[in-house]
Amino acid sequence: MAGHGAQEHPHGADRLCAAGDRLYSRAVRRGRVPRRDAEPVPCLLELALLHPDPDDMDWLVPTSPQEVMTRLLRGVHDEVSASQRRVGSAVEAFEWYAGLGRQLQTPAGTEGTAIRVLDGLSRIQAAMDEATQACTTEVLTVQPGGIRREHELSEGLHRALALRGRGVRMRDLYTHVARHGQGLLTYLELMGDTVEARTLDEVIDRLILFDRTVAFIPANTDRTVALELRHPALIAYLVTVFERLWRLAIPLTAPLPDTGIEGISHREQSIAALLAEGHQDAVIAERLGISVRTARAHIARLSETLGAASRTQLGVRIAQAGLDGSPPGPAPAIPPARESPTAR
Repeated sequence: MAGHGAQEHPHGADRLCAAGDRLYSRAVRRGRVPRRDAEPVPCLLELALLHPDPDDMDWLVPTSPQEVMTRLLRGVHDEVSASQRRVGSAVEAFEWYAGLGRQLQTPAGTEGTAIRVLDGLSRIQAAMDEATQACTTEVLTVQPGGIRREHELSEGLHRALALRGRGVRMRDLYTHVARHGQGLLTYLELMGDTVEARTLDEVIDRLILFDRTVAFIPANTDRTVALELRHPALIAYLVTVFERLWRLAIPLTAPLPDTGIEGISHREQSIAALLAEGHQDAVIAERLGISVRTARAHIARLSETLGAASRTQLGVRIAQAGLDGSPPGPAPAIPPARESPTAR
């Protein structure tokens, strides 16, 4: 779709094609248009003049003409030294958008751009770059999953370096599994004391907060759609969630605490707690950032260590050992470590 739009609609927001002109004008007058109506004019989505309605993804809502004018003015400011002709063209476009702006009836109580749907990786990247350029003090991030791959770390490296150059401080939350990735250690070494990292057994889904004013969260499972949040109440809530997780997390430079139970690792203790909650292997693997195969290997080791011959018996042993978060039961109820279930 993006390639088709570039070939059939080689223009900018300051000189829309006839079809785009008509559809955008109708969207401004009516407040939204069906997504299918925009298929012949992909330029409106590519230029961010239309974007998905957060309440109904089958509809598109218009970016306000005032916001479009602001965007155009910023672009003209960057290009004015290279092209005086573009200034005149943009002024005419401003007048046109201003006329449409007088037609726009904004319902009372709406939040404007407090929540914006970013559809497509290019839109997400552009919004993230804009937020990075505007950031002056702090970035907070939550990075779920296991060991961070090299390409994942390199994707955001240019933004991190730009932030470091302006003295912006960064705090990152990862799962404990991420400690085993050399790429993360190299990244943190490169960033120096600009970045502080901590880890937890499990974290929430991906979150990026700039200056406690704008946040980005994924809106689908493959992360090709994101939400840009600017509502103060939402931002305050997300900051509170982050700060509470941060207090519970362990600095990356500090070792993980010992479980206090011979033969049980910290990861196995986390798996035991999730088993006690009744989660299946795939869910446990996803929440801890490990593969299903690795999760099952740890479960088998737990069964062997606690002397459990079945999944049901394993749940009882976990409770008796206090691995579910409750006070441990009588010590004699737990068989010796490594006792074979078939030997009894």
